[in-house]
Amino acid sequence: MQMKGRIHAEPSPYDEFDRIPDSVVLIIFNKIVDVQSLGRCAVVSKRFKSLIPLVHDVFIKIDRVGSVEDDNDDDPDSVSRRTRSFFSHLLKLINNVNKPILPQLSHHSAEQVLKNFNHIHNLRIELPAGDVVTEDGVLLKYKAEFGSTLQNCVILGGTQIDQKPLCVQEPLEDNGSIPESFYTNGGLKLRVVWTISSLISASSRHYLLQPIIRDHPTLKSLVLTDADGQGTLSMAGEQLTEFREKPLAASASSSRTQVPASNMKLRFAPYLELPEGVMMQGATLVAIKPLGEGSGGSRKEVEAFVSGAFGGPFEAAVKALVKRRTYLLEMNGF
Repeated sequence: MQMKGRIHAEPSPYDEFDRIPDSVVLIIFNKIVDVQSLGRCAVVSKRFKSLIPLVHDVFIKIDRVGSVEDDNDDDPDSVSRRTRSFFSHLLKLINNVNKPILPQLSHHSAEQVLKNFNHIHNLRIELPAGDVVTEDGVLLKYKAEFGSTLQNCVILGGTQIDQKPLCVQEPLEDNGSIPESFYTNGGLKLRVVWTISSLISASSRHYLLQPIIRDHPTLKSLVLTDADGQGTLSMAGEQLTEFREKPLAASASSSRTQVPASNMKLRFAPYLELPEGVMMQGATLVAIKPLGEGSGGSRKEVEAFVSGAFGGPFEAAVKALVKRRTYLLEMNGF
């Protein structure tokens, strides 16, 4: 009987992966970024576990946030659904005691996840949803830069955003100025609500970042956004340094950073046709910069921040709106 033999390679006395230098392994880990995936890598071996804390780039996706209280009687979202006056609604947004518009982030979980990372340079955190509730079809996006307080904020809004219809519609009347109806039919009031709501959202997120920034002195870049792409808060090197060195001015009314008195530049277009087959009605751009010197950078830096705030078809919307007539407003701090 003929015997069929198999040839087996002699097992290596050591793991070939151990030949890869730590610096190369760290490059791989920095490409992974996702904190859950990095956690899984940490349990593979003692070597991986010792290297994971040295990772520079980390992304945390928060799946759930908890409400401050279950009682919604005084919640800003439920208030907005009631038949109350505009000024009553604004007062509620600004002075809502102990119930910030942003639900309380589960900080203990975020801090617990990050406590084993000792050399984070770039941190990105994603919340499960945007903070400001809007009607169906309404667009509201913002991007804000903070140091110890607000430095720049740009808000892009539209009363209706949709795909272009197949049939050609009659273009809306547009002479380059805001129509009189904008002031009489609630258009201006709506934009003020968008602005206040976005600033409350941004300042609440900023306030919640205190322990993370305190515990990670190696941070060079921090971005807090949401899965809806509604709001983005960003902080870079000098802004993070300012945050650590200057006392944070907390709002007396809720758990958020106080918004300073600011100048606002408002631009409006009744209708915009954007790339990718998108149409936008009631298009509005609000650029916000705190009053006083040394806040928010030079004029060119602010213009660059505004023009680069949003991507996709919304970048084209901003470029179109910055060419429109500018309306100046002032806002008190709150």
